[in-house]
Amino acid sequence: MSDTPIRPDTFRIAIAQFNPTVGDIVGNLAKAREARAEAAAHGADLLLLTELFLSGYPPEDLVLKPSFLHNCLSAVEELAADTADGGPGIVVGFPRQGEKGRHNSVAVVDGGRIVAIRDKIDLPNYGEFDEKRVFVAGDMPGPVNFRGVRIGIPICEDIWGDLGACETLAESGAEMLLVPNGSPYYRGKVDIRHQVVLKQVIETGLPMVYANQLGGQDELVFDGASFCFNADKTLAFQMSQFESTLFVSTWRREAGGWRCDAGPVSHVPEAEEADYRACMLGFRDYVNKNGFKSVVLGLSGGIDSAICAAIAVDALGEERVRTVMLPYRYTSEESFADAAACAKALGCHYDIVPISEPVEGFLSALADMFEGTESGITEENLQSRTRGTILMAISNKFGSMVVTTGNKSEMSVGYATLYGDMNGGFNPIKDLYKMQVYALAAWRNKHVPPGALGPSGEVIPANILSKAPSAELRPNQTDQDSLPPYPVLDDILECLVEKEMAVEDIVARGHDIATVHRIEHLLYLAEYKRRQSAPGVKITKKNFGRDRRYPITNRFRDR
Repeated sequence: MSDTPIRPDTFRIAIAQFNPTVGDIVGNLAKAREARAEAAAHGADLLLLTELFLSGYPPEDLVLKPSFLHNCLSAVEELAADTADGGPGIVVGFPRQGEKGRHNSVAVVDGGRIVAIRDKIDLPNYGEFDEKRVFVAGDMPGPVNFRGVRIGIPICEDIWGDLGACETLAESGAEMLLVPNGSPYYRGKVDIRHQVVLKQVIETGLPMVYANQLGGQDELVFDGASFCFNADKTLAFQMSQFESTLFVSTWRREAGGWRCDAGPVSHVPEAEEADYRACMLGFRDYVNKNGFKSVVLGLSGGIDSAICAAIAVDALGEERVRTVMLPYRYTSEESFADAAACAKALGCHYDIVPISEPVEGFLSALADMFEGTESGITEENLQSRTRGTILMAISNKFGSMVVTTGNKSEMSVGYATLYGDMNGGFNPIKDLYKMQVYALAAWRNKHVPPGALGPSGEVIPANILSKAPSAELRPNQTDQDSLPPYPVLDDILECLVEKEMAVEDIVARGHDIATVHRIEHLLYLAEYKRRQSAPGVKITKKNFGRDRRYPITNRFRDR
């Protein structure tokens, strides 16, 4: 009797974009088993999980711990034992210790055993990635013969780079390419992934399944949106974005090779909807995966705190969100009314805690030392730091995480107070410029995103969107007293931060050279503040932290 597997004419592949948690090997194993049970119920032959699923992605320096790698391997072996029941085999990602070092790997398990292991060969080392720091590259892969189907399994970056993994797989007999990914969200990323996959489909002549992780991990949001292109460049299916789901695809062997039957093509949100849902998912997972039961934030009557409150309620539900108005003598009646209206529209808890007594107490304590000096930014910052202290006290007393609410425009130029309004555990709008905050707020007033727990209708009062923004730290203050108009500021910042443009090129766009020089100086000057800021959801291609790592001590100016 021949040992050659019978070559099937139909083949069913389940693609699971689930939400693992970094370090929760037991929990991630349970999710893998849940996915396999669902795949089996739909008659799948093979379950495709995402990159480093059992460890969570990115595990960073956890992979330096031998015990961590041992536990991940044990989980693979448990999954392999499960497959002795004759149900679906599994492609599962895990970190492993090999002879040459640690690898970002996948195991193919079937029939009660590990039938193959493949290692990632192209380790990304840019932007949010630094895999070369903890992993070594694997050898050029060959296809895996799974139940008579020759499957190529390049891992994430293996299809983005120029090392030729896909071409090698095609030349060595692969009939289809199944790609486990941990690809983080940024604006427009789905289209970019489609272009990368189409390039490989054209070059190899093979169909490709792109399975992407879902969920928030610190600053990163993995948005799912898994998909497949057939060899003729047609989109076979598109899974939903920002939602945990499993889809079983049906494949048929034709004269020219394998072809995936047409499946559902889910709506991929654009622009404001995608950004808002990324903020919501990243915030929800940060709070829940770190075990916080509730959150608290200062609700000032301004746009930033209002949209953060909306995101918090949408992500967690109104019963888990406490908002606090912290008024001082410069707080306007308009701000009182707007904050109360916002909290009422969202249905969340709302308190008023005046800060006059503690601020005056600080000023009294410092009166002798400050005698003979002019009142100014120091006294303004005392107000902000008093608010931050009160919010942290509420956090300590009730176990609620403080939500910090500064946008990217403010974080860029240092328009924020250390140990004051920068206090907090997480910032859902840290990577949104001010004008993007306005756009998302206007969008949220007209739409309720899928999965949101908040109400419909106008949740951010119209007056908050129309009035001039102000920190209200002195009489009649507005942000534009010390900053250019936000449309101008945001364009200059996008040129400096996202595009790394030269000052002369920014001026050529129509900006005043003195203004550009000033904003560049403020951007560099505020680096020390950003190093001490809370993490926040990555939305743009270059966020502060993982993507942009500038020195604090830095005398360079583009003159």
